[in-house]
Amino acid sequence: MKRTRRRRPAYYLATATAALAVLAIGRLQPPALDDLRNFVFDTFQRLAPQPYDPGLPVRVVAVDEESLAAFGQWPWPRTRLAELVDKLAEAGAAAIAFDIIFSEEDQTSLDHFIRRLPDGPAKAEIAAVAANAIPNDRLFARSIAAAPAALGLTLSNAGPKSAPAQKAGVAIAGDDPTSFLSRFPAAVTPIAELAEAARGLGATNWAPDRDGVVRRVPLLGVGPGGLTPSLALEALRLAQGASTLVIRSSNASGETAFGRQTGVNAVKVGAFEIAVGAAADIRPRYGAEAPERVLSAAAVLQGRAPRDEIEGRILFIGATAIGLGDIRATPLQPTLPGVEIHSQIVESLLSGALLSRPDWAAGLELVAAGAAFVLVASLLLLVAPLFSALAAIGLIAALFTASFWAFDRAGLLVDAAFPSLSAALAYGVGAVALWRNDQAARRHVHMAFGKFIAPAVVEGLVEHPERLVLGGETRELTVLFSDLRDFSTISEGLTAQELTHFMNAYLTPMTDAILDREGTVDKYIGDAVMAFWNAPLDVADHPRKAVRAALDMRAAMARFNAERAAEAARAGRDYREAAMGVGLNLGPCSVGNMGSTRRFDYSILGDVVNLTSRLEGLCKWFRVDILVSGDLRDAAAGFAWLELGAAQVVGRSAPTRIYALAGDEAFAASEAFAAWRDEHRTMMRYHAEWDFTRARAAAARMMAIVEPHWTGCYLALEQRFAAFEAAPPAKSDGGPIWKMDSK
Repeated sequence: MKRTRRRRPAYYLATATAALAVLAIGRLQPPALDDLRNFVFDTFQRLAPQPYDPGLPVRVVAVDEESLAAFGQWPWPRTRLAELVDKLAEAGAAAIAFDIIFSEEDQTSLDHFIRRLPDGPAKAEIAAVAANAIPNDRLFARSIAAAPAALGLTLSNAGPKSAPAQKAGVAIAGDDPTSFLSRFPAAVTPIAELAEAARGLGATNWAPDRDGVVRRVPLLGVGPGGLTPSLALEALRLAQGASTLVIRSSNASGETAFGRQTGVNAVKVGAFEIAVGAAADIRPRYGAEAPERVLSAAAVLQGRAPRDEIEGRILFIGATAIGLGDIRATPLQPTLPGVEIHSQIVESLLSGALLSRPDWAAGLELVAAGAAFVLVASLLLLVAPLFSALAAIGLIAALFTASFWAFDRAGLLVDAAFPSLSAALAYGVGAVALWRNDQAARRHVHMAFGKFIAPAVVEGLVEHPERLVLGGETRELTVLFSDLRDFSTISEGLTAQELTHFMNAYLTPMTDAILDREGTVDKYIGDAVMAFWNAPLDVADHPRKAVRAALDMRAAMARFNAERAAEAARAGRDYREAAMGVGLNLGPCSVGNMGSTRRFDYSILGDVVNLTSRLEGLCKWFRVDILVSGDLRDAAAGFAWLELGAAQVVGRSAPTRIYALAGDEAFAASEAFAAWRDEHRTMMRYHAEWDFTRARAAAARMMAIVEPHWTGCYLALEQRFAAFEAAPPAKSDGGPIWKMDSK
């Protein structure tokens, strides 16, 4: 007891300092505290998500994978969307809301196609025949004008400074709320013809927190056209046939604010009065994904959707197929199509399943934090450390239990994290202060710990702790994949030592070619090499440097084969020439430390990487050694490129323009390449015109005039043209597409 009394002054000083810190945190509400609070509330939602009620009159009409398989790639012609609206309206939809911004005219419309034709008799003849054709946008406008349809727009900080007039009237009771609402000087809106025809226009904006999760959803915003309702609010208005939104703000009749302006209190639409935050925002209580919520657009267009799933319901139309959707994160799902969030917002409004953080919550949390701090700090002086620790744990458990009860039963968001943090801080600071004189042995532990960790490693982690954090950044990279052809056959009969020598002799010049052009070798995968440019440091003109590296690899492969041939001749053994394939691509990738906190590598991920690997595999298909995407070719246009058309690789629905690399800039400027390129273009023009007979004949002629190592390419093309000639592919808007059924 005497020793405890001697330690009390230090204890009081430490706990008083910690108490001031708790008070400061409670008053200042730093972003980190908000992040912790969001984590707690998100966990509550995951523990008790809102059960899905199929009786709620809200559905999503999804442009999903089934729809794309049935009707082709997105975007669809507006005539098909018009047909979709007509079928929904005919089935008795209460409201149809598009989570799509029709900001441009339909480029598939016949009038647009005619305008793109070259001038001449053919264009005049086609224009005369199509003179009475109705543009796609006009047909779409007629359909949405005849239906209870709302179109989406996006309020933004850049873009057009005007917006079409709002369809809903707005009445304000109380103070002017616009100063509390999010303001945007510009908007991306539907084209005028569609905006004029629609009965509703709603903003598709979200208000994600700084971690990108959509927890709060604004029902109103201020754009260039004035007060703008959200798409969900417009859909609810149309479904009720209401014409006006009523905004109740501070100092309205029945609202007590003692003369202060405190923002919006409620928004009334039809029969629903919605309690909102000061910025007219709500916090939905999200539910898990439910297949019953979603109707495939294909099912509607093909007449397979049950009428009772449409009649009298609010329908949100949007893209959910992989690669198409407006993907967002919610407290329940890290990836959820935005159109489903709209539907869940309306479900929450209809069922009253909204979360609210009352005005008194922050004050109550500060009082609870203070009481918890005093209780734990007092227990540390009265009982043994173990009992005070158990009491602190029990107190924290009680705080979280009460917080979860308020969430689950009343939809109230009262934070237990801050009072719990206060209790933990009181225990931690107090325990350290009381036990300080008894912890000299910790220095010994620290010294022993240092024996297991290299000092250089420790110093590096201290200087750069971010190296332990997984993840990275998104950068535009040039990516390269290379692979040896028929490696299994070449390596047959080689001993382990001979195989090691072979791989080192091959990979060394390939690696040098990449590094000499400022590339980064990501990894070796057996005989394959993966590399990229423009990370971790910026590399100027990285697409061209990557192309030059590929040419260097081609030259290195020739030298490698010459050395192996000479060595085989000296040894009197058989020799098999080695060949490689190189794929190059350009685009945004995620780059950084990938792996776990215990083991990770600096690497890259993304669709661009996957496509690069497929391009390398296509080298075997076209019997060439270097193949690149159209994006990379456009970024390095001065080289000797040969177009090979468009290919749809495994795992991707969109075709990719592909090019073979014939040589460097000097060769591209030569007369020999010009003649070769012109003949090649003629062949590919026949291909693009679906004239496969002439394309096949042109490929056969090319085999007789090109260098021997290019004959395989034209033999492959001749075979492909012959296959198309025997079984022509289905015609599409563009030229024929090479469809790959394997990697």
